Amino acid sequence: MGLPLLLLAFSVAQPPALHFQDLPPAFDGKTAAAIATDLASNYPDRRPGSADAGGAAAWFHRQLAPYGFDVRADRFTATIDGRRTKLVNLVTEKPGTGLNPAEIIVMAHRDNSGPGDGLNDNASGTAALIELARSYAPNAAAQRIALPYTLVFLSTDGAESGARGAEHFAAEQAGHANILGVVNLDSIGSHGGPRLVLGANSSRSPSPGLVETLRAALAKEGNGEPSRPSGLQQLVTLGFPFDPYEQAPFVSRGIPAVTVTTAGARPLDTREGRTGKLDLGHLGVVGLATQDAVDAMEQGVSLAQGPTSYVFLGQRLVRGWAVEIVLVAMLVPFLAAAVDLFARCRRRRIRIAPALRSYRSRLGFWAWVGAIFLVFRGLGLWGGDDGQVPSLTSVSWPGGALLALVLLAGAGWLVARSRLLPRRPTRPEERVAGHSGALLALGVVGLLVAATNPFALLFVLPSLHAWLWLPQVQTRHPALRASVFLAGLLGPCYLVWSFATHYDLGWDAPWYIAKLFAVGYASLPLFVIGLAWLAAAGQLVALAAGRYAPYPAPSERPRRGPLRELIRTLVFAPRRRAPTGEARRAVNQ
Repeated sequence: MGLPLLLLAFSVAQPPALHFQDLPPAFDGKTAAAIATDLASNYPDRRPGSADAGGAAAWFHRQLAPYGFDVRADRFTATIDGRRTKLVNLVTEKPGTGLNPAEIIVMAHRDNSGPGDGLNDNASGTAALIELARSYAPNAAAQRIALPYTLVFLSTDGAESGARGAEHFAAEQAGHANILGVVNLDSIGSHGGPRLVLGANSSRSPSPGLVETLRAALAKEGNGEPSRPSGLQQLVTLGFPFDPYEQAPFVSRGIPAVTVTTAGARPLDTREGRTGKLDLGHLGVVGLATQDAVDAMEQGVSLAQGPTSYVFLGQRLVRGWAVEIVLVAMLVPFLAAAVDLFARCRRRRIRIAPALRSYRSRLGFWAWVGAIFLVFRGLGLWGGDDGQVPSLTSVSWPGGALLALVLLAGAGWLVARSRLLPRRPTRPEERVAGHSGALLALGVVGLLVAATNPFALLFVLPSLHAWLWLPQVQTRHPALRASVFLAGLLGPCYLVWSFATHYDLGWDAPWYIAKLFAVGYASLPLFVIGLAWLAAAGQLVALAAGRYAPYPAPSERPRRGPLRELIRTLVFAPRRRAPTGEARRAVNQ
C-alpha cells in the first residue's frame, strides 16, 4: 500500500481560479426577487404539459423582449409518468465579438413539481437568469462589456422530471468543445448558504478551474466559503454515478458545468406548499457571483479540463486515477488471502467443487430474481420513463409489482432450497470449503467491479475485508459471527444512507435506488455484478448461521429433481391430507 499512497500524495493539486475583472456590479437582487414573485404568483403550476407551463414560456419571452433578445423555442417530447409530454427549452444569445466560436452558458429551469408555487424552485433561478441577461443585453444603453465569447441564456423545461431539458440540450450540441463552461442556477433564494453541486451521470467531474472560479466568486460576494459535497460524498457519486441536477448531463459529456443552489436536492415546495419570501441576500450573492464568473471567463482565457475525475478536499483536489489505484491496491490483500485459502484446501485435498456448486445454486436463484425484475421493467410495471432520473418529489412504491416479485422469487427459492438444505451434519472441512468457494466468488466480483468502475470498490471492499475473517470466527459465539457479517454490509448500507440523507429520501431511499436500475438509469453490468455479490453473501450468511450444506452428491439427492419434487408436493400433498372414503364414513357414523 505504500506506493499507491505515495502516488496519491503526489497527485494532490490546487487549481487556480480565473482572474476577476474590476467591473461595477449590474445584478439587482431586489429586481430579481420581484421577477420571481411575478412568475410564481401568475404561473404557480409549471409542470411540463400544464397550462401554466405554456404561460410561463410566453412570460419568459415577454420579459426579455424589451432588451432586444431574440428568444428561440426548442420543442421536444419526452415520456413523463408514462405519457408522452411536450416540453420546450427557450434559448437566447448575446453573440461574441471575436472569431472564436466558444460559448458560455448560464441556465435555469422554469418548471416546478406542482404542489407549491415554485417561488424558490425555480422561479428564483429563472428570475436571476433574466436579470443577468438584462446586464448583457444587446441594446447599447445596457451594454456591459465587449464579449469575445458568445453568451447563451438557457431556460430549460422538465428539470423536476429527470433533467429532461438539460439532457436534450446537451445531447444535441454537435461541437461540445465549443462550450467553455455552464453555470446552472437552481433554487438560489432559500435560507441555506450557497452550495456547489458537481455530480454527473457517469464517473466524471467538471473542470476544476470552473469549480474554483465559482467558489472564489461566491466567497468574494458572500464573505464566506460556499459548501460543496464532502470528499466521501464525492467518492459515492463517482462510485454510483447519480445526480438529479441539470449540470449532470453536461459533465457526463465532458462539458464543464456546475450548479449553484441554496437548497437541498428535494425542494421544500413539495412538502410545505408555498415557500413565502425569498432570501434577498443569498439571491443577490449568487447573482453577483455568477456575473463575476462569467466576466472572468469572458477574458478570453480557456478553462483547462483537468483530470477526468477527482475529489476536492478543501481547496485542493486529488486526481481520480490516484484514488482508483489506492482502491484497487486495497483489493489485492483480499485476493491474496482468498487464493491462499483455496490453495490450502487443495493441498489438504479438501474438495471445493461442492461448495462452488452450492454457490452456483444460489447464483441461479438470484439470477431468477434479477430476470423477473428486468421482465417487469420491460413490461413497464416499475413506471420507467426513458431511462432518465426518476423524480425525487414523487417517489411511490409499486406495491402490486413488488408483491408479484416476492411471490415469484419465493417460488424460485422453493426450487433452489432442496439443493441447499443440510441433510446431515456438515463436516469442518466442508465448512472451510464453503468459505473458500464464497470468497473466490467475491474475488471475481471485486475484479469485475474494478474493471467496470474502480470507484465502486468503495461499496464492495468492506464486505471483502470483513468477510475474510468469517472462517476465523466460525467456532466463536453467534453474536460475533453476526457482527463480522454485518460489518461487511457497511458499503451498501452507506449508499442507501447517503441517498436517504443527502437527497432527503428517508425510507424511500432503498426503492429509489432499485428504481434507478428499474428504469435503466443505472448500468446493467453493475446490476448483474450485484446479483453475484448477493449469491456470495447468501452462502456466507448460511455458514455464519450454521445452516450451510455443500451441494449434495448424486447418492444424497432425492430421486426426483427439485422442480418435479415441488410440483409433486403442491399437487399431491392436499390429496394426502384429504380423508379417504372409509374414513369419511367412519366420521359420519
